[in-house]
Amino acid sequence: MRRLILVATLVLAACAQQPPRDDSLYQDLGGTPGITRIVEGMLLNIAKDERIVEHFRKIDIERLRDKLVEQFCVEAGGPCEYTGDSMEESHKGQRLTESDFNALVEDLQDAMDAEGISSRTQNRLLARLAPMRGQVIHK
Repeated sequence: MRRLILVATLVLAACAQQPPRDDSLYQDLGGTPGITRIVEGMLLNIAKDERIVEHFRKIDIERLRDKLVEQFCVEAGGPCEYTGDSMEESHKGQRLTESDFNALVEDLQDAMDAEGISSRTQNRLLARLAPMRGQVIHK
C-alpha cells in the first residue's frame, strides 16, 4: 500500500510540474474550423498571386491544405499533431526567396483579415511561424 501511495504521489508531482498547455491562440483563431478557413483562404489568395502561384502548380493542394491546418494548429497550441515533412525537406530545391516568403505571409494575413482575426492574434500566429523562415528560403 505504501508503495502505491509513493507511485501515485510521484505521478501527481510530475503532472503538477508540467506547464499547462496554452491554447488561447488556437481558440482565438477559431479552433480547427477557423484555422481551416484561414488556410483555405490563404491558398485561394496564393492561386491569384502571380508572384508565387508558380511554386504551387505541381503540388497536391488538398494534402498541402491538410498539412498546413495541422501545422498551424500545433503552432497555435491546439490538440493536433503535425504529420508532414520537415520544412527543410518540403522546400528542398525550390530556391524560395525572401520576396516569395513575404508574399505568402501577405496572402496569409489577407486570409486572416477576411476571417476577422484581430491584428494582435495575427501577430501572435506570425511570431510562432516566423522561425520557419530560415528553414524555407534558399533551400
